[in-house]
Order: sequence, then structure tokens, then C-alpha cells
Amino acid sequence: MIIGLPKEIKNNENRVGMVPAGVGALAKAGHQVLVEAGAGLGSGFADESYRAAGAQLLSTAKEVWERADIIVKVKEPLKEEYVYFREGLVLFTYLHLAAAGDLVFQLMEKKVKAVAYETIQPVDGSLPLLMPMSEVAGRMSVQIGAHFLEKAQGGRGVLLGGVPEALKQGMW
Repeated sequence: MIIGLPKEIKNNENRVGMVPAGVGALAKAGHQVLVEAGAGLGSGFADESYRAAGAQLLSTAKEVWERADIIVKVKEPLKEEYVYFREGLVLFTYLHLAAAGDLVFQLMEKKVKAVAYETIQPVDGSLPLLMPMSEVAGRMSVQIGAHFLEKAQGGRGVLLGGVPEALKQGMW
């Protein structure tokens, strides 16, 4: 099987669909893994770490999409990536199809076999691929909320943790 790992192109998406250890496991099992150069940089993984794990680095997303049997991503494909869809391609990513009618149409029209991480459910009913993302989002919401409470961001100037000495003196 030829597995492709293109760089994410969604704005501010720094994650990567597979870490070098995952690439290594697939390569060890006899699969060919194609990684777009720079795909892991936003997550702190250098191209050399993918190469050392057994991946072949390619210079463009187009090469990865065209040569791979399976594409592994983090986020749903954007319109710019629809040109790479083809019959028989397997796409493994978060898809969020309820809010993406155009993507649904494109996947169906091009006969792409898409597996949405958020729908994978073992017999116990859990959502093992969605749960960690939900936990991260929940924790980030507090951090992001705190940022927007700052005066410089147009907020009320609230410091979530308060100021210990001011709290002692009844200022809050």
C-alpha cells in the first residue's frame, strides 16, 4: 500500500496527519510512505525524521496525492485539494461532513472512499479519535478566552487568576 502524507493547508493548522514513529511502523510493515516536504514542520518534526523513519519525501502535495493509495490528513480537504480526488482513493481524516455539503458532493462524484476520524467507533461506543481532540479544544477554550479578555484584545482587562495581593486586600 502507498500511503501519502501531504502538508495541511488550512489556515493556522500546524498539525500533521502522522508522526515519524507512525511512518516507521508502516514502513516496517512493508508499506511505502510518501511525505510532502515540510509536512511535519508545524508540529516540530523535521523532514529528516520522516526520512529516517523510512518515508520518501516529495516536493509537492500534487505528487503525494497522485501517487498515494491512501491519504492521511488532519483536517478536511479544502477546495484547492478537490482536484486531487479520484476514484479508488482512500482518504483518512477529520471530515466534519455535516457542515460541508460541497465536500460531500465532491467525494461522492469522484468516488473517493473517505473515512472520517470522528465517526470511528469501537463496540464500546466510544469515539477514540474524537475524544482527544475534544479534550484539547476544551482546554484551549479557556486559554483563548483569557487572551480575549485582555484589554489589548478589546476585552475588559480581566486576569483570570486574579492578582494575589489585590485579592488579599479585597480589591476583587
